[in-house]
Amino acid sequence: MRPGHFFWDAGRKKGSLVSDTCMDIQYASPRQFHLRPESTVLSVAESSPPSASGTDNDTAAWLAKLNDAQREAVEYGADSPNAPPGALLVIAGAGSGKTNTLAHRVANLVVKGADPRRILLLTFSRRAALEMTRRVTRIAGAALGTRAALAQGLTWSGTFHSVGARLLREYADLIGLAPAFTINDREDSADLMNLVRHELGLSAKERRFPAKGTCFAIYSRVVNTGASLADVLNSAFPWCREWEADLRMLFAAYVEAKQKQSVLDYDDLLLYWSHMAVEPAIAADLSARFDHVLVDEYQDTNRLQASILLALKPDGRGLTVVGDDAQSIYSFRGATVRNILDFPAHFNPPARQITLERNYRSTGPILAASNAVIELASERYTKNLWTDKASAQRPRLVTVADEADQARYIAEQVLEAREQGMKLKSQAVLFRAAHHSAALEIELTRRNIPFVKFGGLKFLDSVHVKDVLAVLRWAENPRDRVAGFRVVQLLPGIGPATAAKVLDEVVARARDGDPADFTHSAGGALAAFAPPARAQEDWHPFVKLMSSVYGRQTPWPAEFEMVRRWYEPHLERNHEDAAIRHADVLQMESIAGTYASRERFLTELTLDPPDATSDESGVPLIDEDYLILSTIHSAKGQEWRNVFVLNGVDGCIPSDLGTGSEEEIDEERRLLYVAMTRAKEDLHIVVPQRFACTTRRIWVTVMCGRRARASFRRI
Repeated sequence: MRPGHFFWDAGRKKGSLVSDTCMDIQYASPRQFHLRPESTVLSVAESSPPSASGTDNDTAAWLAKLNDAQREAVEYGADSPNAPPGALLVIAGAGSGKTNTLAHRVANLVVKGADPRRILLLTFSRRAALEMTRRVTRIAGAALGTRAALAQGLTWSGTFHSVGARLLREYADLIGLAPAFTINDREDSADLMNLVRHELGLSAKERRFPAKGTCFAIYSRVVNTGASLADVLNSAFPWCREWEADLRMLFAAYVEAKQKQSVLDYDDLLLYWSHMAVEPAIAADLSARFDHVLVDEYQDTNRLQASILLALKPDGRGLTVVGDDAQSIYSFRGATVRNILDFPAHFNPPARQITLERNYRSTGPILAASNAVIELASERYTKNLWTDKASAQRPRLVTVADEADQARYIAEQVLEAREQGMKLKSQAVLFRAAHHSAALEIELTRRNIPFVKFGGLKFLDSVHVKDVLAVLRWAENPRDRVAGFRVVQLLPGIGPATAAKVLDEVVARARDGDPADFTHSAGGALAAFAPPARAQEDWHPFVKLMSSVYGRQTPWPAEFEMVRRWYEPHLERNHEDAAIRHADVLQMESIAGTYASRERFLTELTLDPPDATSDESGVPLIDEDYLILSTIHSAKGQEWRNVFVLNGVDGCIPSDLGTGSEEEIDEERRLLYVAMTRAKEDLHIVVPQRFACTTRRIWVTVMCGRRARASFRRI
């Protein structure tokens, strides 16, 4: 087995050196890594620049705006930044100034002498990382007078996946990865699994085999939760249990296909990192890179991410995690609330715990109702959110006849608030599932109330965006069969069969030629291929383009413009709304100009894409003000003056699909809590008495106990 490669373990074999987890998807044993004789692990400690100089200035001025709990979290262990104390857990209630506190903590560490280049700051979106860096730079820069230098020094700030990708490229040669590996997004990963699925004949089964999306979801759940395939099937995909043996075979072939094509999926970025973090030849160096590791939204981490952190800082020194167990709502992505609940017990002595309870967002009555909802959770960190924002307006529990009456009530209340000076953008309607808003969307359209619905397509899910990225990804890695398959079929007259022949020829040429010059071989294979008659006219420009991008004949980012110009006629031919889609491509070109290389652009855009121009749902074209419609999951981290929660009844909140266990009920309770704590001034939970799809009796959500219901004004 080549070092650094994953394998599918059909059962623990005698002598096999695999990690002691119940995962079916395993990584080659750390002891099976082989360092090349000429390779040496870089000592970051030796190469790091001098740490930022401390300051004797009185820091009270820039810490004065923090409340007592925030300041305690900010100053914990900061007086000895180069000899950090044990782990710190900050329980940050909704609206308690979590981001501000974390930014001040990082800034305070730098002001006290910590080297910003040895600080690792992990967030759950690139946007959050950029915002955090801006805040830290502003806060610490004002104290030190070195804002520009600090901005350059905070180089390790990003998502788990982006930091993982960066580390894997640095250590690629040591762990058996091709340094030029490309990263598949989730849709492309599912497409690759589908190709393997067809090659194995699983799609031709007499009984319908699970679709590609389901197969990949199962695979991803196994990787991220650390559970066995059997356990994942039993708990989340019981209808697929009969296919366990076939799925095991499919996943093994999928892993092999990725290795052959030098591609990684999102999950690989964490899986490789987690095992790299315990590989003796690398782990010490990896851990020594960072004096301080700070993690935002820790309640949203999965077991794999938690294992990475514990491997980086096994004794907890310099480790800070910030989160709120009451807002852990992403178990469907593999996240587990156990990470934050069990965090203190991982260390001896246990992690220091500081709780932020003062809320700066909502009124007292809204917080009273929210506290009453979450206090019924079976297990939680005790906290009681409070505020100075007094109000006589209690949240409303509104009973309506049916979904149509619910839609009318919300539309009327929204318009009434607008007449009183509240913008539509300051109001939001939240719901448990995307289809719950159907009747409301019809009513809003009838009344000509503009709205935006969040939870639609992401930027990278757009067909035209994936087309352009496929060209660049195939240029970066000619072994990437999914990208090549998509690109070749953009040409008129070329279908799946011909595309497969083209890719086979590319691989054959590479096998016969110099492996180190695969990109040149790929260009030669395209030039030598005889295309169908219908593709003749477009073939020569296509070969010219690919030969250029394979050979990097045009510097980046001018290369993107060349690809865009080649793609434009195909865009116009294939899409009626080409003008709108063209705006997305131009947006990509603008983004591309901010990156130093094609590889960096592909990595960052794949890991954290922006919003699409063409795929937003219901974006108004005339009125710049619009109402927000959003699933509760998409609303996390947001706030509005006026919030409506749809369908506050059993069967919707909690969902019929989320009531199988106490853990699932608790997560549904947290979902309602998240929805309620988005409201700043006014909160409405709307309760229809009947639904068109059922004749059963409707009950107010069980999430609202007696004390919670007493906090509402009944209408």
